Amino acid sequence: MSTAPRVAVFDYESGNVHSAVKALVAAGADAVLTRDKKLALEADGLVVPGVGAFQAVRDALYAHGGDEIIDRRLAGGRPVLGICVGMQVLFAHGVERGRDTEGLGEWPGAVTELNAPVLPHMGWNTVEPGDDSVLFRGIEDERFYFVHSYAAQSWELDVIPPFPQPVLTWTTYGDPFLAAVENGPLSATQFHPEKSGDAGIQLLRNWVGSL
Repeated sequence: MSTAPRVAVFDYESGNVHSAVKALVAAGADAVLTRDKKLALEADGLVVPGVGAFQAVRDALYAHGGDEIIDRRLAGGRPVLGICVGMQVLFAHGVERGRDTEGLGEWPGAVTELNAPVLPHMGWNTVEPGDDSVLFRGIEDERFYFVHSYAAQSWELDVIPPFPQPVLTWTTYGDPFLAAVENGPLSATQFHPEKSGDAGIQLLRNWVGSL
């Protein structure tokens, strides 16, 4: 019988799901691609990938009940990891090409276009992990693979003690933006750990080890 943590990768037609499953298995998880709500709710960890436009990903999540699954997991303190647009839709709003779309609202603030001379931001970049990061333990100086034109460029959640402060990881491309957030059971990365080689596998291993 497997003792590896069970991780559900939520399949809501968002792209890049198979590579995420493969990377999680390499990181030591018993990972499964699923649309089954019961499994997504009960797994040790839930991964929410996302590729494409903010509104399309948000709409697909709603259509498959992903918003309810995420809410219920977080209410019970059960870990969730968002990746790329799966991170972006956790914020209150996304603004793309002048259209303001409501997100899941797990975090306040907006996802907006990067202020950079060339978009998309595509390729490898370093990050600046916050203190006490679990995700970046042992890989603080590594590079990770980004493909995006939009990001959260500020952090607006005011956490009042005794609740722990979120761990914020920043990257600069043009201006600084959030590369990752660790906020209790809810974590997310703007980059693709499943496309980030050994460093990305180690990041997923760190997350799986925390489940």
